[in-house]
Amino acid sequence: MTRVEQREATRRALLEEGRRRFAADGYHDVVLSEVAQAAGVTKGAAYHHFGSKLGLFRAVVAEVQQELGERVAAEADAQADPWEQLRAGCRAFLAAGTDPAVSRILLVDAPTVLGWDEWRAMDEASSGRHLEEALASLAEAGIIEEQPVEPLARLLSGAMNEAALWLARTGDEETLKQAALALDRVLGGLRTGDRPEAVPGTS
Repeated sequence: MTRVEQREATRRALLEEGRRRFAADGYHDVVLSEVAQAAGVTKGAAYHHFGSKLGLFRAVVAEVQQELGERVAAEADAQADPWEQLRAGCRAFLAAGTDPAVSRILLVDAPTVLGWDEWRAMDEASSGRHLEEALASLAEAGIIEEQPVEPLARLLSGAMNEAALWLARTGDEETLKQAALALDRVLGGLRTGDRPEAVPGTS
């Protein structure tokens, strides 16, 4: 193994162990030296790669955010119809709330540990960007009323973040199904000519 490969393997081990502990225990109960020991590296290596526990947490948040954005985009891209792309992406985000890495790391700890502004910037760079792009495409196609997209995206994003937190506390399939149906009714209210109580594909 080359020195570059060894450095990357050390960084990867720290990220994986840090992610596991942050998801299970929460940021404030994680000790960096214990993460390093469990990952099989020295505390000095942890500080070299990330500078502090906060640095490790920030790297874990960025990784989880990127994975979530890719998951949402993949679910959306699997649909040919633009409206179904929006529904599929939103449903994928809700379903992610049952993942401890998403609920504890991204939705509970990240806003308070990193601060609201940094957390929002990271969210907008991943799943938030996909949502705004989807809404803009629907408005251009006349599927939803033409309107400023940014405030609409923020409203929907906030609602889905809250729903994902709620799902994290309940976590069963029936609750997820109920949340998805409620989301369909909310989204249906945006469609031109549609009524919320008659959204296609909700059954």
